[in-house]
Parts: sequence; structure tokens; C-alpha cells
Amino acid sequence: MNLGYFVDPLHPPGSNFTKTIHDDLDQLVILDQLGYIEAWVAEHYTAAWENIPAPDIFIAQALSMTKNMKLGTGVHCLPNHNPFHIAHRIAQLDHQAEGRFMWGIGSGATPLDFQAFGIDPATNEQRELTWETLDMVLRIWDGLEPGTYENKFWKFTMPEPMNELGFYVHMQPYQKPHPPIAVAGIGERSDSLIMAGQRGWWPLSIDFVPSTTLKAQWDAYSESSLKSGLIPNRSDWRICRNIFIADSTEEARDFALNGVMARDFVTYFRLVMEKLGFLKLMKIDPKVTDDDIDLEYMVDNIWIVGSREDVADKIRKLHSDIGGFGTLLAYSHEWEPRDKWIQSMTILAEEVIPSLSDLE
Repeated sequence: MNLGYFVDPLHPPGSNFTKTIHDDLDQLVILDQLGYIEAWVAEHYTAAWENIPAPDIFIAQALSMTKNMKLGTGVHCLPNHNPFHIAHRIAQLDHQAEGRFMWGIGSGATPLDFQAFGIDPATNEQRELTWETLDMVLRIWDGLEPGTYENKFWKFTMPEPMNELGFYVHMQPYQKPHPPIAVAGIGERSDSLIMAGQRGWWPLSIDFVPSTTLKAQWDAYSESSLKSGLIPNRSDWRICRNIFIADSTEEARDFALNGVMARDFVTYFRLVMEKLGFLKLMKIDPKVTDDDIDLEYMVDNIWIVGSREDVADKIRKLHSDIGGFGTLLAYSHEWEPRDKWIQSMTILAEEVIPSLSDLE
């Protein structure tokens, strides 16, 4: 089992952006030194809590600050982008990364981002737009013929080349035929993960769904892969989880219930899930009521919190319950207090994950 990180990030509105962006970068430097193999960076334009609007720019700086870990967008919300523009940005970033870049894509879920780009999520048009944009990017990289291409949301022209002057669309990715593509999914029968299975792209599962949903996600992904003549590989599957480790489970639980994890859940995350109608996705059983989904519920059923031994047991159980996966992504929070978070991340990398080396 591999170990990575997911940078959402989570900073209260009004935080000093200069400080938080450099704090987030500093986390990756430390995790790279600890041997975390990859990190994914989310994109949000209008979410003040999750305040990175340009993950590709963040990744470009992180590449120069880290030595080994691979870095990916987690995800680029393709309805926000013109394919001609994003094709060039990603291809250039891939060259700068020299094989250390992964391209995570998705449809997005932030209401004001949709509003900013004129998208009506009630019609699910963002999903069709995502695949249209992605397919167009791949066609550009493959040598799209000159002409004008457009849909309801974007328009661009592939110009006739002026080869004698060196003017033509020339940018292609470093990795061939393109960087690894990962697709984020939330629900049990995620359309995104079904599409990922059909195309042979990596599945990327969100942090707040229970193991029953994760198992259903893999079943949907696997079925679509096999129907397309592909062999699904569980080692490609990334699963995100909130994780905290302390010397005792009592200490870890107290930290989760009273520290930044609690702050982020109570004052932001749960409110968002309720507003978007996503609380049902967090239920381990239909009998669970919305009111039941509180901090204790998350610690007991979704988050991975405890001593070294208890966390190892919980990861092993998750692995068994869903049939296996390739990479565990620890979810980001502000590292306050810094020493306790670094200790937790160190124990996870140097003690817990090695103790699970028998898992495939």
C-alpha cells in the first residue's frame, strides 16, 4: 500500500492567504522527506475555506521544493476551463515536472464556481461539459485539425500553421501519450468513475464516504472497465481519509474532537454537505438520521483516528471491507499544533504503513 496526501486545503475565511499558501507548500516539503509518494491539490475559485484557485501554479512551485513525490491536480474542474487554454498549461507543467505530474479531473461541486461560469448544476450539464472538454484536450494533444470548435460554454480556433515562421500549435505533454489521468467520484454509481473505468483512467475516491459506498464505487468502475475490454487494477485506486495518530487512542480521539479537525467539520464541512444535500452520502446505514452525523459519528465511522495499533487495524479493515486499493491519501488540515501533526504524519509513514506491507 502506498501513502499520499490530499491538499484541499482548509483555512478559515479571512486567513492570510500568503501565509496559508506557504504553509501548504511547507507541508509537502515535510511529507516528501517522510517518503509520501504523491500529493493531489484541489481547485476552488469561490470557496474561501479551500482557497487554492490555481493548483497548477501551486504544483509548479512545489515541484522545485520537493525531490521525489509526484504531484497532481485533485482536481481540475474542467467546466471552469477552455480546452485550448488548459491543454497548453497542463502540457507545459508536465514538462516542468519531468514525469512527476498526474492530472486529476472532475466536474466540480462548488455552487458559486458554477454560477461564475454560467453552469446550471440542476441540469447536470457540468458532467457532459467535463467529458467534452477532456476529449477536446486529448484531441489537441493528438494534433487536432485546424478549424473552429465550440460548444455552449467555450469556443476556440485551431489556426492554420505558418510553418515557415514557426507559428503553429506545438505544445504536447512530456509523458506519452499524456500524463496519468485520475477521475474523482463521490456517489455509489458515480458517472465519473464509470467513465474512468471505460477509459482506463485512475479512480480517486473522496474522503467522507463509508466503506459500503467505496465498495460500490469499485464495482461500478470495475464493471465499466471490463465492458470496455480493460482489466481494472486495484493498485490504481486512490482513497482519501482523514487520519490522526497519537500515542494512545484516547489522546487521538480527544484531539480529533477538539482540534482543527473538529473546527473544520463543525464550522464548515458539515454545513456544506447539508446545504448541497450530500449528508446522505456519509451514512453507513439508511437508518442513520442527518442529526446523527456529528463529530462522534465521523470519528467512529469515517475518520481513521487512534493509536498506532488502532489506526493500522482500521486501515487493514478498510482494505478488507472494500477488497483492496493502491494508495491511501491522508486529508489535509492546518497543522496546529505543528508538532502533533508532524508526529502523526511521521508515525503513519514510518510505522503504520510499513506494518501493512503484506496488503496487496
